[in-house]
Amino acid sequence: MASDDTSRESGEASPLVKIRSLLPGLARAEQRVANIVLADPASISRRSITEVAEAAGTSETTVTRFCKAIGVGGYPDLRIALAADTARTSTRDRELGSDIAPDDDLGQIIEKVGYADAKAVEETADQLDAAVLEPLVEDVAQARRIDVYGVGASAFVALDLQQKLHRIGLTCFAWSDTHNALTSAAVLREGDVAIGISHTGATAETVEALREARRRGATTAALTNFARSPITEVADHVLTTAVRETTYRSGAMASRIGQLTVIDCLFIGVAQRHLDQARAALEATYEAVGGHRLESRPDRRRQKEA
Repeated sequence: MASDDTSRESGEASPLVKIRSLLPGLARAEQRVANIVLADPASISRRSITEVAEAAGTSETTVTRFCKAIGVGGYPDLRIALAADTARTSTRDRELGSDIAPDDDLGQIIEKVGYADAKAVEETADQLDAAVLEPLVEDVAQARRIDVYGVGASAFVALDLQQKLHRIGLTCFAWSDTHNALTSAAVLREGDVAIGISHTGATAETVEALREARRRGATTAALTNFARSPITEVADHVLTTAVRETTYRSGAMASRIGQLTVIDCLFIGVAQRHLDQARAALEATYEAVGGHRLESRPDRRRQKEA
């Protein structure tokens, strides 16, 4: 985790965030334990290891192995962590954090969507490790060229990073077409950076492009919601989001909010290392498009109103 001077007052991320992140990489029996914990974490803090094992249809040994897999020492430590997390969660948080029901009215939908998006940003920031982000910031800041790969909803996030980095004078390309991504990756070399964005971490096209970039000598990074997904196997740097999906909020929705949070942190870190260049470039680009903003012409608007 980040050092003391960069740690956040909010403390460690929720254990539930870590469980969701590691879920796809757990053994099948451990996944059953994880699903029991995620379904009702408050009750787990009061149940014995035997009760949890029976509910998951597995052994106490598997429950202990699950605890170690998610980074807690054992079942007693898990109970303590879940109890503390439950104490921080209000009744309203639990209600709004529930799935969107088919009969929810529009007001309830607005509340739940707003809560889910805010929670995605909060939990992603809580678990984003500055010590992991900083080396990537340095690599991107010094890169000859940056390639960003993403398909579907992740393609929009890739384009956002391209626009941000390009606007401060860095050479960055976003690729969503498989052939274009692979041909671009094939001409990368040492000193370049390739970033693959995939919520599941299992998008074949993105993983393939990142693998090709790495084979050519580029530094590679992955942005995913799952720390043990396939894309992490071809990445030198792994950044994770913490997004909970519900029935109506597939990977194309809430995942984007978490990804953009990480992208913003990466961009600002890079911009700090090119501060004078970034300021000059931002001013130049703002001035270049200034004439296309209607609100930038108050005199003309007042003339029309007169």
